[in-house]
Amino acid sequence: MTMRISTASVIMAALCLGTPALVQAQGAPKAQAQAPSEQAPSDQSPVIRSIQVVNIKDLKPEVRSKVENVAAQTSEGDLRSLRQSIDASPEAAAALKAKGLNSSQVVAINVDDDGVLTMFAKTA
Repeated sequence: MTMRISTASVIMAALCLGTPALVQAQGAPKAQAQAPSEQAPSDQSPVIRSIQVVNIKDLKPEVRSKVENVAAQTSEGDLRSLRQSIDASPEAAAALKAKGLNSSQVVAINVDDDGVLTMFAKTA
């Protein structure tokens, strides 16, 4: 299983589905991260089956570095769109709130092949 970290376009596509199957998942991702340029193009929007929230400080150093690199390359406009999409999704907002976080702390997301939406949050 590979993990691809993406920005606003993937989260907007995922959250716009309005899938009622969104549920909160616990735990951290176990796959390695890849930069958006390494993604294979997809003709379909992913189906979100669960949501997990991961604080990047809890990631292994090599994965944390990849997430931070992706976040550093993300434009403010993309981050703003990403966060607006999260706020517009009750399931995503609730998953963050359950962890004591909010959308302004999300710096990247990933949707894996199994339909798990992972929101990577950065705290001070």
